[in-house]
Amino acid sequence: MDKLEDHFGRWKNREEIAEAMIPMIGRLHREHNVTITVYSRSLVNKSVIQILKLHRFVKQVDDSELSVVDTFPILEEVLKLDIGQCRIDIGKLAVAFKADTRGLSAADFVREQLADAVEEKAPQPQQQDVVLYGFGRIGRLLARLLIEKAGSGNGLRLKAVVVRGGGKDDLAKRASLLRRDSVHGPFGGTIGLDHEDNAIIANGNFFNIIYADDPASIDYTQYGINDAIVIDNTGKWRDEEGLSQHLQAQGVSRVILTAPGKGNLKNIVHGVNNGLIAEDDRIISMASCTTNAIVPPLKALSDRFGIEHGHVETVHAYTNDQNLLDNYHKADRRGRAAPLNMVLTETGAATAAAKCLPELQGKLTGNSIRVPTPNVSMALLHLTLDRDTSLDEINDYLQWVSLHSDLQRQVDYISSPDAVSTDFVGSRHAAVIDAEATIVNGRHVVLYVWYDNEFGYSCQVVRVLQQISGVEFPSYPRD
Repeated sequence: MDKLEDHFGRWKNREEIAEAMIPMIGRLHREHNVTITVYSRSLVNKSVIQILKLHRFVKQVDDSELSVVDTFPILEEVLKLDIGQCRIDIGKLAVAFKADTRGLSAADFVREQLADAVEEKAPQPQQQDVVLYGFGRIGRLLARLLIEKAGSGNGLRLKAVVVRGGGKDDLAKRASLLRRDSVHGPFGGTIGLDHEDNAIIANGNFFNIIYADDPASIDYTQYGINDAIVIDNTGKWRDEEGLSQHLQAQGVSRVILTAPGKGNLKNIVHGVNNGLIAEDDRIISMASCTTNAIVPPLKALSDRFGIEHGHVETVHAYTNDQNLLDNYHKADRRGRAAPLNMVLTETGAATAAAKCLPELQGKLTGNSIRVPTPNVSMALLHLTLDRDTSLDEINDYLQWVSLHSDLQRQVDYISSPDAVSTDFVGSRHAAVIDAEATIVNGRHVVLYVWYDNEFGYSCQVVRVLQQISGVEFPSYPRD
């Protein structure tokens, strides 16, 4: 009985601390554009239970307990600093503080670790107008992310969504699809309508719904939109000529395509080759969800072990491109009923991966199977490395990559014997390594990589958007 009361008493105490953390985290986000994280997982707009679970997650990756009891004093000290826009990982700070043997106070330790954030404050960003061209699966998730990241209002601002003209109650139906999602759940907040201006107001973010079939004919300036970045998530145009139509519109400065680009367009995977984006690049492609999932772990393994050759097989959730029931489709096999069949199809991800990682040119092949699930896919990476390795070495290295490398926002790591696809709905990482499934035999390695092909990919799009908008802030502590 004493043990029961002891556990319950500690739980109530931690609930109370987490409750106290919520307004502190919110204040830093709204007033200073500071995002508080625990091992790269954001605590902004999280509930008490979510905050406690994110702390519990640390035990899976660091073999040690982390409690709000440890992070709360760190957060208190962060609030006292005159700090610029940044991401601060209070989980890593708390773990480092516990391991520090110098006898520093929490205040002294935090001031030391965040000295650069105070002395080299990132300048206040200019507001960047964003337009979503299309409002389908990716478009609505991008809207959710942009609304979530509005923060202080200085930075990315969703100003308009462009769709083809609809029928009766079109505005209400668009809002309803944003409000409720069968895969990703309800929208986190409130949604209202402005019928006079044909606009949606989501958590105070006002954005117009514009009806158009010709991107070049839109005058965004009449909606108060200037120098906007248009995110084309329709997939209708994938080459420079077609996407350049957006640049002919009044009020547009750049275009991002949420599909593999054709011709000479740069296909970007954030965390890997986003350094290729130049100031004068007007059109950028985000490649595919599968390319974004496989390229980060391939880069990590190539950097450490070298890759002689490999084959990528994706087990992919069905998409709107397929038919619900058997019907004509211009592509092979995709006309067969998506919810009823495994459908063998092609993927260009292996070829695209080699474009992002030139050292893999000619070394990868790929194929894909569409399966009857609505979201979350898996990539099987069958690789022959340049040298022998072991299961422990591979998994330990990939765990380190997920926690401390430059790819920590792209690569996640899980070691659970019961993990299944629905566990990864809403994952913000481009790829999640399933350590329990890893196979190693000398130079031959098989990796099982989960990815939320909708939400994880959308997060990658937003990361590139933040980069080209100048609102990608530094992270602390420095790894």
